[in-house]
Amino acid sequence: MIVKQAPALLIIIPLLGAFAINIGGWFNKRACYPLAILAMLGSFVACVITLQQIVATGPISYRLGGWAPPFGIEYVIDHFNGLVLVTVSFVSLLAAIFAKQSVEQELPHKMVQFYTLFVLLVTGLLGMTVTGDAFNLYVLLEIAALTGYALIALGDNRALVAGFNYVILGTIGASFYLLGVGHLYIMTGSLNMGDLYSILPHLYTNRAIFVAFLLILCGIWLKMAFFPLHTWLPNAYTFAPSAAGCLVAPLVTKVSVYIMMRIMLSVFSADYVFNILHLADAIVWLAVAAILFGSILALAQNDLKKMLTYLIVAEVGYMVGGFWLATGYGITGAILHIVNDALMTFCLFVFAGIVVYKTGGHKLSDLQGLYRKMPITMAAFTIGAFSMIGVPPTAGFFSKWYLILGAIQAGSYHYIAALLISSLVNAILFFRIIEIAYFEPKMDHHAGHAEKINIDEAPLSMLVSLIIVALCLIIIGLYSGDIVANIILHSVPTGL
Repeated sequence: MIVKQAPALLIIIPLLGAFAINIGGWFNKRACYPLAILAMLGSFVACVITLQQIVATGPISYRLGGWAPPFGIEYVIDHFNGLVLVTVSFVSLLAAIFAKQSVEQELPHKMVQFYTLFVLLVTGLLGMTVTGDAFNLYVLLEIAALTGYALIALGDNRALVAGFNYVILGTIGASFYLLGVGHLYIMTGSLNMGDLYSILPHLYTNRAIFVAFLLILCGIWLKMAFFPLHTWLPNAYTFAPSAAGCLVAPLVTKVSVYIMMRIMLSVFSADYVFNILHLADAIVWLAVAAILFGSILALAQNDLKKMLTYLIVAEVGYMVGGFWLATGYGITGAILHIVNDALMTFCLFVFAGIVVYKTGGHKLSDLQGLYRKMPITMAAFTIGAFSMIGVPPTAGFFSKWYLILGAIQAGSYHYIAALLISSLVNAILFFRIIEIAYFEPKMDHHAGHAEKINIDEAPLSMLVSLIIVALCLIIIGLYSGDIVANIILHSVPTGL
């Protein structure tokens, strides 16, 4: 019975968890942390069970309340979003484990609000991933967006301003998406993605369908911070509380990339998107610009968190470009990179959160001599950095390998050049961090600061999250072939 209801439970559990945290927190705010862990653990187990079902028996269609589509809301879970579900729930669980000391230090009087918003954001992201209804996707998109805005704004005044900028641009993106869905509904009379996929081929020549396509695509690009619509992201993620950054930075943009791929393939169809519109080459060039722009601006930063935010802009370019290569290898690499980049970004933001917790800052100068005080933390960070660069056998190497193969298939050598330049830039900036942390002695003023706040190894809850994700980057790298063969290839359209 529980196995059959797993597609619903993976959303119901965190939703109920948010209510439990909000109520329990008023009696004892210390109850918020274990309740959040339980909610994330329950959701992760439900996601794993769901993916196991899919691998064993094929895609799942779950009808809420027994109402058949298009009248009822349908959850459709296949190999693609099953993999994304496990990734989102796993990273969320690790982020919840990490959060304890960070929240107690940065948000001691906002613990109830933080954990409630945290779990609601995860609920929204999971719902976006499973829904088979275009309007229901908008509702869940807004749940995730509103909680994301609030999480970021829990920080200081800079976070409040950055969060407001995020609200403005995020609302514009959501409005574009909703207008596009409205056009589709007017033309087809349905909001169910499966229905739309069946009806739209008869309307491909209608200009309203093209307008809907552009509105939806631009709206999602704003949500995922795809260049040049990325301006909200750097400040929002830099000034967000560390525990909030460890959730929103790895997941929000990656789920948005998934939404783009899902709508392009499951609503408009690969034939319309890649063959009829002839936009792929232009979008790949835009992705190349995103990769180069993000990488170069990351190299120019002296603030660790700001540097990581520009790397996110570049990584979004990797995934968008890989998808729009319109080749089997390209889409395979883009899907695998959603998983890998979520884990890599989480690893790096957890490291940044630990640095903030231990030193009170996140400038590169705050990392001087850190290896001597925090060897385990630095070792785990180094694995994450190597994966971001693309050093085998870490996970990042294999998704980049598939992306390069896809670019060769498509003849998009400019995309390969951007990928290699970005990897070189990543190597330069991460080895700069490694040099500072491993080989530079602490400055006198920093040493005094260290005595005051007692710089030593990170707390256990932080270390557990960091070590687990670092090990996962190696394990996923070693088993990338199995993940591709057993899960991802089922998600790639035939004929590419």
